[in-house]
Amino acid sequence: MKVAVFSTKAYDRQFLEAANFPKKHDLVFFEPRLDQDTAILAAEFSAVCVFVHDQVDAHTLELLALRGTRLIALRCAGFNHVDLEAAAKLGITVVRVPAYSPYGVAEHAVGLILSLNRKIHRAYNRVRDGNFSLDGLLGFNLNGRTVGLIGTGKIGLILGRIMKGFGCHLLAYDVYQNPELAALGGKYVELPELFANADIISLHCPLTPETHHLINDQAIAQMKPGVMLINTSRGGLINTQAVIEGLKTRKIGSLGVDVYEQESELFFEDLSGKIIQDDVFQRLTTFPNVLITGHQAFFTEEALRNIADTTLANITDVEDGRTCANELRAQPEVGDKVLVS
Repeated sequence: MKVAVFSTKAYDRQFLEAANFPKKHDLVFFEPRLDQDTAILAAEFSAVCVFVHDQVDAHTLELLALRGTRLIALRCAGFNHVDLEAAAKLGITVVRVPAYSPYGVAEHAVGLILSLNRKIHRAYNRVRDGNFSLDGLLGFNLNGRTVGLIGTGKIGLILGRIMKGFGCHLLAYDVYQNPELAALGGKYVELPELFANADIISLHCPLTPETHHLINDQAIAQMKPGVMLINTSRGGLINTQAVIEGLKTRKIGSLGVDVYEQESELFFEDLSGKIIQDDVFQRLTTFPNVLITGHQAFFTEEALRNIADTTLANITDVEDGRTCANELRAQPEVGDKVLVS
């Protein structure tokens, strides 16, 4: 199948070409993101392969369909950037990679927790400047602390296992309770109880209308003073302006994020020589107790290999007329949503 691959970096090409070697698809790589303006690049391509920040809205899909595209292959798990209803009307099949780096993301969340707690990022910079003072670097023992997990699918469960190893108590919220987390000693509670009792809150749920701005003024008001907030899931789960206010009042003691609601204009690009116009993001970077990484939690060798293998397998299934287990439908599948009560 002839496939136009958008938003490609050198590492994407490396792993996709390796996975494609036995499958022999015709992969053509494009650095630009897919949107209404770049859709022309996919003319006469049967399939289009996209990532998290490509715009796969109704108009873009119409432009693709007019030029022969019949398959959208997502090399990511999230699909909130795809108009599934429009795709169905146009006869375009949409497939995704539902899980590719649960250990990588969970381990990255732990890295954020440890770095924020023990001020490792600040200590690193101090030592490089010859400053060995310990003032301002005080942390706390994780042992005996309470971790609140919002979303207990694969990633949330793995993080729960790791934090249990530190001796933490686990609280959890999810409309689909995971018996494996309960077996770890995790206790499922409603969100107000989780907010009120968790020393660390980590988000691991998809972005849906119900979870959009899950962390807002009202939620923050219910949290323990000095709470640590971690988000390696979706930027839209957090109302960034509300979190900034929480940081200013010290209600939020520290914030670690690998995602940001307006990240599509920032992440995955080198903007070091440019003036960043996003004032909200720039305000976040001024806090010494905020640690931001640029959507790299998934970025492991194992994840890139899994993404490439599953993406190419999905394309082959569709080309050969087989049922693809990773096909997306217009209506959400059971288990894909974490609802807020």
